[in-house]
Amino acid sequence: MRLVIKTGLIPLMAVILISFLPGLVLAQTASHPKNSKEGTSQAEEGGKSVHFYTSNPVVAEVDGQLITLDELKNAQTHEMMERLHGILDDALKEKVLSQLAASHPELAPARDKEVSDRDIEMFYRNEPGIRDLGPLDQLRSQIRNFLEKRYRQDAWKTNAKKFQEAEEKGWVVNYLQPPNDFRLKAKIETAMLWFNNGDNPKRSVFVMEYSDFLCPFCRKVQDTLQELRQKYADTVQFGYRHFPIHQEARDLSEAVECARDQGRFWQFQRLIFVDARRLQQNKVELMLNARRAGVQDLVSFEDCLDSGKYEKRVQKDFEAGALLGIQGTPTFIIGKYDHATATVDGEMFSGAVPPSKFITLIEKYLNPPQN
Repeated sequence: MRLVIKTGLIPLMAVILISFLPGLVLAQTASHPKNSKEGTSQAEEGGKSVHFYTSNPVVAEVDGQLITLDELKNAQTHEMMERLHGILDDALKEKVLSQLAASHPELAPARDKEVSDRDIEMFYRNEPGIRDLGPLDQLRSQIRNFLEKRYRQDAWKTNAKKFQEAEEKGWVVNYLQPPNDFRLKAKIETAMLWFNNGDNPKRSVFVMEYSDFLCPFCRKVQDTLQELRQKYADTVQFGYRHFPIHQEARDLSEAVECARDQGRFWQFQRLIFVDARRLQQNKVELMLNARRAGVQDLVSFEDCLDSGKYEKRVQKDFEAGALLGIQGTPTFIIGKYDHATATVDGEMFSGAVPPSKFITLIEKYLNPPQN
C-alpha cells in the first residue's frame, strides 16, 4: 500500500492508542457488554470478579452523559484499532494454546519455522520463473524474507485451526471482540461510474475506489474489481475517484479525465495501469495509448491535457479523500448506495485485498441482518 502520511504520525498515534489500552482491554466488567454504554457491572465466578473485554468502553462522563470510545473514532484510529486487535488476537491464541498444551499436547502452538540455506536453495531451484530474476546470491535475502513471511503465515493458520478446535470443544471461551464497525458517508460527486445509473436504479450497494496510477497495489487490484463487476452486475455500482500522491500520477489522472470527455475513461484507465510509469514519462506513448483506448479526436485530447482542464477535478477528488481520512492507495468505501443524496454510507478499507474481503462486505450490505 502506498502511504501518504508524514513520518512520525503512526508512532504518535500508536502512543495515543496504547494509552487507551487499559480501558480498552480490562476496564469494563460485565456479563458481555459489547454494545453496552455502562459496561460497569461485575460478573462473579468462584468469588472472583471476572473482567470481560469490550470493544466500546466508556471513556468519559460529562454532566451525567457517557462518552464511549466509538464516539472518538475516525478512519485512522479505527484502522489502528483493527491492527491492534489482530496483534492481541494472535497473542491470545498463542497464550491459550500454550496453557492447553499441558493437558492437550496436540494443541501446542506452532512456532515460526527457521529458514535454512537449503530452504532458500530449494525455492530458487523449484519456483517457476525465479531464476529469471537473477543469480541466487543476489536474491538470497529477498527469498529469505519471503519464506519467513510464508512460514509465519503457516504457523498462524495452524494456530487458528487449533484455537477453533479448542473453542468447539468448550476448552476456551473467547471474549476478545474486534472493533465495532466504523461507518462514514462519502459523496459520489464527479466519480466515474462503471454502470450507467439509469439502466438499473435497483443497485443498492456502492464500491467506491480511490486510486493512484503509479501505485502497484492499485494496478494489482484491478483484476479483482473486474471480477466483482461481473458477479454483481445487477446489484452493485462501482465508482472511481483519483487520489494521486505524486504530480506524475496527477498528470495521468487528468489524462484519463480527458479521455472521459470522449467516452473512453475505463478503456484508457485499463491501459494506463498496464505501464503507468512509461506513459507518464513519454507523452508520445501516452497519445498512442489514448488512440488504442478508442479516443478519436486526439487534437482535442491533447488540448485538454495541455490546458490543465481537469486539474481542479483531480485536486477535488484528492481533497475529498483526505477529508474522509484516506492515507494511502488503493482505498475503498463499500456501503449502502443512496441514489437520492448521491452518497455511499459504509466502511473503509485499504490495500489490494483478496476478493473474499470485498464479497464479505458487499454481501453484508446487500443482505443486512434482520433485527
